[in-house]
Amino acid sequence: MKAAIQAELPQELVTQARAFVAQGWVGDFNELLAEALRRYLESHSARLAESFIREDVSWGLHGRERVQIDDCCGVKLSCDYESV
Repeated sequence: MKAAIQAELPQELVTQARAFVAQGWVGDFNELLAEALRRYLESHSARLAESFIREDVSWGLHGRERVQIDDCCGVKLSCDYESV
């Protein structure tokens, strides 16, 4: 299912996007916008933001200790934190 949207974009972005399409890097303008939106939503997910918050809290609570952090995908990360 597809939905039509209307958006106001800065002219410079539109110019760059159209040039990108004209150079053949992407099929069409709609495909470019869909991919850009998909990547934005993927990189700004609530789960990802929560993992960054957990990391910050761990640093605040433990200072320079080695801390195990579960990220949004269940991968454990070990990080050394240094107190400010």
